[in-house]
Amino acid sequence: MQTFDSDGVTIAYIDVPAAGGADAPGRSDPVLLIHGFASNHVVNWVNTLWVRTLSQAGYRVIALDNRGHGESEKLYDPAAYSSEAMAGDARRLLDHLGIGRADIMGYSMGARITAYLALDHADRVRSALFGGLGMHLVEGRGLPSGIAEALEAPPGTPAPNPTAAAFRTFAEQTKSDLRALAACMRGSRQTLSRAEIAQIEVPALVTVGTLDTVAGSAAGLAALMPNARALELPDRDHSTAVGAKPHRDGVLAFLAARP
Repeated sequence: MQTFDSDGVTIAYIDVPAAGGADAPGRSDPVLLIHGFASNHVVNWVNTLWVRTLSQAGYRVIALDNRGHGESEKLYDPAAYSSEAMAGDARRLLDHLGIGRADIMGYSMGARITAYLALDHADRVRSALFGGLGMHLVEGRGLPSGIAEALEAPPGTPAPNPTAAAFRTFAEQTKSDLRALAACMRGSRQTLSRAEIAQIEVPALVTVGTLDTVAGSAAGLAALMPNARALELPDRDHSTAVGAKPHRDGVLAFLAARP
């Protein structure tokens, strides 16, 4: 991986050139991928075949490890993990690479960051792809309390609920810094109002599995934006939707059709 300095925070990223040839539909257009909470670029985007799929379709693929995750710098103050701060990392990565505008795709927490990037730096966003996050971006529901506490608890401590237990297990599987993730969970749960969502005018795609209890309605969120549509993935939940082939196919079709 490569790294760069994002306003004093070391951010790791990959930059994969297009592999589809001159006639591929992607035309080497850049796509920036932003992963979800407790994940990293490998788990979210490489292992699920997104990097290979997009590269082979002719897109330049950039994927970062969010602050506190993967190989990026670990911070322990919740205030360092606001959605605005993490959107700033994404914008500064585009600056670092000399990319004026890119298609931005985020999953779960990454979709929240994508929304803030589209609001705060609309001129840098060619299109916005929200995966694993629907109306709960506005309503603030989806995840129970106790996740940060479960991440900080000594090994073997019973989690307060199954969701918190699942996040602790996932974080351990990804060899994450649990204390940094607890700070991120406390600092990154901002919501946006309906009026703010309506200001996202770029072409947008909202993709959620029909069994996802975390994300909220894809159609509901898409309806708030003037140039968005929803894609529902049958029989997929929050974990299985991200790498589903219908998800990849839907995104490729969307990218090929957007201006």
